Amino acid sequence: MGKATPAKAAWTAANIAAFDQILADRARHGLDRVEFLPASAEGASPIDDAARTKAALDYAGALAHGRIDPASLHQVYTLPRPKVDLATGLSRALAKGDLVAWFDGLAPQDAEYKQLSDAYLAFSAKASTATPVQAIPSGVIRVGNRDARVATIVEQLVESGYLPSSTDPLAVAPVPTPLSPTATAPTPLAPTPLTPTTTAPMIYTQAMAEALKGLQTDYGIAADGVVGPETLKVLNLGAGDRARALAVGLERRRWLARTPPATRIDVNTAAAQLRYYRDGTMIDQRKVIVGEPGRETPALSSPIYRLVANPTWTVPKSIQNGEMANVGEDYLAEHNMVVRDGWIVQQPGPSNALGMVKFDMANDQAIYLHDTSAPGLFDRSQRHLSHGCVRVEDALGFARILAEDEGVGEAWQTAQDSGETSFVPLPRRIPVRLLYHNVYVDDFGKVAFRTDPYGWNDPIAEQLGFVKASAKRAEAQAIDIGP
Repeated sequence: MGKATPAKAAWTAANIAAFDQILADRARHGLDRVEFLPASAEGASPIDDAARTKAALDYAGALAHGRIDPASLHQVYTLPRPKVDLATGLSRALAKGDLVAWFDGLAPQDAEYKQLSDAYLAFSAKASTATPVQAIPSGVIRVGNRDARVATIVEQLVESGYLPSSTDPLAVAPVPTPLSPTATAPTPLAPTPLTPTTTAPMIYTQAMAEALKGLQTDYGIAADGVVGPETLKVLNLGAGDRARALAVGLERRRWLARTPPATRIDVNTAAAQLRYYRDGTMIDQRKVIVGEPGRETPALSSPIYRLVANPTWTVPKSIQNGEMANVGEDYLAEHNMVVRDGWIVQQPGPSNALGMVKFDMANDQAIYLHDTSAPGLFDRSQRHLSHGCVRVEDALGFARILAEDEGVGEAWQTAQDSGETSFVPLPRRIPVRLLYHNVYVDDFGKVAFRTDPYGWNDPIAEQLGFVKASAKRAEAQAIDIGP
């Protein structure tokens, strides 16, 4: 049997009015810039039922599984999308006269989606009513500098939640005019709101620098508290920029299955963060290092099926014929490497690029989680540094958690202590989702923004009706030759 097609007679006046109201409310999904049903111009033919049905199915599809097919944007995208029989659902909703309830149930129902939706509406409203703010001019500012731009910087830090709405007035007070030897000192000012009301030069204080470090960390900028070119790019983001990012974030979530596995590992590659859920509750999270721009970690759904203690690393041909094309025997010996059947293999040990544990995953992209011999890189704010695989902070500790949760803790400890490459199969596979969410709800329940390190937001935003933007991206850095 074929899919049901909504009957022409089903578009009653009541259903037409309901659908018009449904479309009028599409801003809460970040879809207000998409024209699903063209407005009927004066003197033009009225919209017929066929056009209305097409618009209803298009909008239903956008809510149910996204406006855009992610497979059209990425060479590799294996995260499953929701499957919904929209034609049958629309026919039933029209027949029952409950279009509103049916459409309301198509989008994600979780709390994070609702919070991002609310934030999108708020930032969109602000962007439409606020007077455009002139960009903060370029130029470096360090602690102790006097600069008229400090007032605007403080305002931005307050608005973004990095500084409280009021604080020590000495931290933000305008720089006083130097007194002459015979002048009388002015009466100290009473505490004033942090939001500045003057353009007089202000001192850039250590307290401001500490607040700025939080913003820099969040956006993948070196957290030095110095107002430099990359920091100014973020400070100059307006409400419209944030609304744009939120619309993309909502779209990405519509691509995902509505009920994720209760026990799973989610790696947010945009934020370089891992979260481990057990029976629906997050029980662990930690930093990760993911692929650098040009060697992006792909969007995958792929389970961990075994732990590998003291792994070897077989160098991929792309690295062997690239960065390692001219290495000699001295280099190989220094890095505990040998050549086997034309492949360079690094032996187990603390200096191995995979560290002391590898989390084998079932996929055809050679992507997996692993330890690292360079743990200092986790201290970096910008952690898009690998060749595509995911390096896990304190990977041995994480492996121990997984092994104990899966009932193979003793076997894992024995394998680890052996010093030899050993494999510990997991009794059940643990699903891993490699996601790309540069807007999400953080541990404090706040909407958090990150940069778009891979530049993956632009094509989505443009298809959602936004103009192309020049987002700050992470800079590729040649750190090491590890995966």
